[in-house]
Amino acid sequence: MRVIVIGAGRGRRLMPTTADAPKCFAEVAGRRLLDWALDSFRANGLERVCFVGGYQIEKVRAEYPQFDFRHNADWESNNILASLFYAADLMDEPFICCYSDVLFTPDIVGRLAASPADMALGVDTAWLARYEHRSDHPPDDAEKVTATNGRVTRVHRQIPEGDAHGEYIGLAKFSATGAKRLREYYQRRRDEFAGRPWREAASFEKAYKILLFQDMIEQGERFAHVDTPGGYIEVDTQQDFEYAQQFWTTKHLRK
Repeated sequence: MRVIVIGAGRGRRLMPTTADAPKCFAEVAGRRLLDWALDSFRANGLERVCFVGGYQIEKVRAEYPQFDFRHNADWESNNILASLFYAADLMDEPFICCYSDVLFTPDIVGRLAASPADMALGVDTAWLARYEHRSDHPPDDAEKVTATNGRVTRVHRQIPEGDAHGEYIGLAKFSATGAKRLREYYQRRRDEFAGRPWREAASFEKAYKILLFQDMIEQGERFAHVDTPGGYIEVDTQQDFEYAQQFWTTKHLRK
């Protein structure tokens, strides 16, 4: 199974930390965010990593020459979904994709990788506890999930807090079959909407991953969810960064 890390954007809400370094280089408990992710993947035998970079990609190339790289040179004018598909040529086999600014335990990686589902999302069911003091990134900005009988029924920021099963943590697993369907849906929507508004995005190129996931769900595709009650922190703002520095420690590697 391959890993695809999406890290093309600058992370302006994490300034000044990202003034001259990629977001994934921010350090928590003596390790870069990227190194924490690699530790969790390696703990599950996942060594083959593709990094989709843009802003400051040369620094990632220099520090991690073992990666496969895909360069999103248009990172300033597109978004996460487009970044993911710079690695479309690697999606002929099972893969896990993740954002580059999230902390997560090896446990959730292992259970995602082991999921029998063709498509599965990692979901934090204890998400609201994390948002209690997260004023710079409020709950209405969370990529929330509803679910029934093990199946994701909706993934959207506008889901009311009380209706949410949890928050999508940025990790998703696709079997070879699931990856094929993902590519087919992406190609279909890109052919139809390239350069035009699509769903909530100002243009298809500006879309987030969850917009494609939701589009697929509405067409009858099945996404499973693999839950984690915590064991996850998104580092999107300086407030998040300070929280992670205080509460994320090496004990998380044992979970």
